[in-house]
Amino acid sequence: MHEKHDEPHNELRTMHDVNRKNGPPAEQVERMFNSISRHYDLLNHLLSLGTDRSWRRKAVDMIGRHARPRTILDVATGTGDLAIEAMRLGTEKVIGIDLSSGMLEEGRRKIARKGYSGRIELLSGDALATGFPDETFEAAMSAFGVRNLEDTLRGLKEMFRVLRPGSMIMVLEFSRPSIFPLKQLYGFYFRRILPLIGRWVSGDPEAYSYLPDSVMSFPDNEKFLALLSSAGFIQVSQRRLSGGIASIYSGFRPGTYLAQ
Repeated sequence: MHEKHDEPHNELRTMHDVNRKNGPPAEQVERMFNSISRHYDLLNHLLSLGTDRSWRRKAVDMIGRHARPRTILDVATGTGDLAIEAMRLGTEKVIGIDLSSGMLEEGRRKIARKGYSGRIELLSGDALATGFPDETFEAAMSAFGVRNLEDTLRGLKEMFRVLRPGSMIMVLEFSRPSIFPLKQLYGFYFRRILPLIGRWVSGDPEAYSYLPDSVMSFPDNEKFLALLSSAGFIQVSQRRLSGGIASIYSGFRPGTYLAQ
């Protein structure tokens, strides 16, 4: 049986108002992340006040409560932080894909330092067309990358395709809190403070102006649950973190999970 999640969302219908092609062109994403790859990890930790680490731990723990997958696909892996966190599950192989060669190079160096080169493989790849055979992986995951996909629904359908029946998808993403005064503070920080810090550390004026825009335009909360359902996943749910600043979304490909 699947574990009951914090906020089950049953009998979802396809929502016509969901923006399914919400992301920028892939070439723009690749160019932008290449330009900030050397500073990406530092800025992630700095701008989230270190909470991104605990968010990833909770996200991986959610996968572990369902199963101990031997093979995992990490979409928009970046520098591989989520893939590294997944090593706690005893996973035999994590394949991370990303468009940015700069991010992948940083990730490979980090993975080698930690001694995981044999278990984590980072590849250049398109999340909308991974090229992997059907039903290849026992779990699929992504952290802070799905909002950058040019076509969100198509990316989720691709993750569905490569999952084995009964396997889990887990997506960790920023979301927008709705309670006062966190909503107002969050908006001010993302619009005013974050771009200034990002430009100061990275020297890239575009990248950290893009980040708040990408978060604000992302179909989060109920809309993202609807997209998961539209992609074919069942038992979709959301767990809000830090007052709703981030969320863990999950779902399952229908069928019986059998680890190979």
